[in-house]
Parts: sequence; C-alpha cells; structure tokens
Amino acid sequence: MTAKKTTQRQGFKTNEYIVYPAHGVGQIVAIEEQEVAGAKLELFVINFVKDKMTLRVPTAKVAAVGMRKLAEGGLVKRALETLKGRARIKRTMWSRRAQEYEAKINSGDIVAISEVVRDLFRSESQPEQSYSERQLYEAALDRLSREIAAVQHVTETEAVKEIEAALAKGPRRGPKPAAEAETEEAVEEEAA
Repeated sequence: MTAKKTTQRQGFKTNEYIVYPAHGVGQIVAIEEQEVAGAKLELFVINFVKDKMTLRVPTAKVAAVGMRKLAEGGLVKRALETLKGRARIKRTMWSRRAQEYEAKINSGDIVAISEVVRDLFRSESQPEQSYSERQLYEAALDRLSREIAAVQHVTETEAVKEIEAALAKGPRRGPKPAAEAETEEAVEEEAA
C-alpha cells in the first residue's frame, strides 16, 4: 500500500463502524476502486443496515462530507450529561427551530444531537407533541441510540433505556403542581 492511499483513507478500515452525518452510524464493508471518467477512484463502501442502504464515498472526500470515527467514551458521557440539562427552547417560530434541529441532527455531532433529544423530549406529564416535533425527536433519538449502542457494544434498546434514564434525571418537566406554582408566584411578588 502506498503512503498516498493511507493518508486518503485517514485511518478508516474495513469492518469499522463510522458516523456519516446525513445517515448516522454505518459500517465500512469494503474499500474498492472504480474507474470514473477515465480516472481511478478509491471508494469506501458503507452499509447502513437499519436503513437497508449502501453508500459509496470517495476516500478523498471523507473529510469534506464530515465522516468520522465513532465518538470516544468521554464524548458519549458528555452527550449523556447534556440530556440531564434544562431544555433550551428558543422563542422563535417552529419552522425556524425545526430547521435548526434538523441541521443539528445532520451535523453528525453527538452532543448537538443529544441537545435535540433533550429539547424535544416529553415526559408523560407533558402536553402532546406535534407530528413534526415527534418526527425530529425520533430521528435524533435514533441517531444518538445507534451511536451509543455501537460505542458501548450494547443493543439499541439498551442504549435508548440509558438515554431515557439520563433524560429522567433532568430537571422536572411538565406542568408544576399548583402548590409549587403558587409558592413561586409569592416569591416573585416579594422580590418585586
């Protein structure tokens, strides 16, 4: 193997699990050469089992498309800690927020994806989500659980349970009990 091919592959190997921003976790099943317009092109063949899809990515373009190795344990821990934080929901129109959430999901950044899961999570005591909110939440949860499952060598179901446990440790979500709301109002009035 020449030095040029090694640098083009950027440390990616066959059978390795990777994250492709627009599709999530996939596995490099082969590295093949194809001739395109008279030029030889080396390609990663990436299989996304859950989506029943195979993608061919030129080895020279992996950085440009944002393909990366699975997150390290410390980064997964940070993503799980993010889930425990307070939801940050901007007071902008839903269409604008939806675009931002979509961009975070497709960024391939595990912490950004966990922010979407945290912000769109609804506990049993909270009002229902709209269809589009639910779709984005499910997409983000799916991406996050697939990567955590691949990193920790657990099933996706176990990864979802771990995510839900982290979400449950977050600040209480949903409508406040009436007594607590009245106490807060009294404190705010005294402060005024």
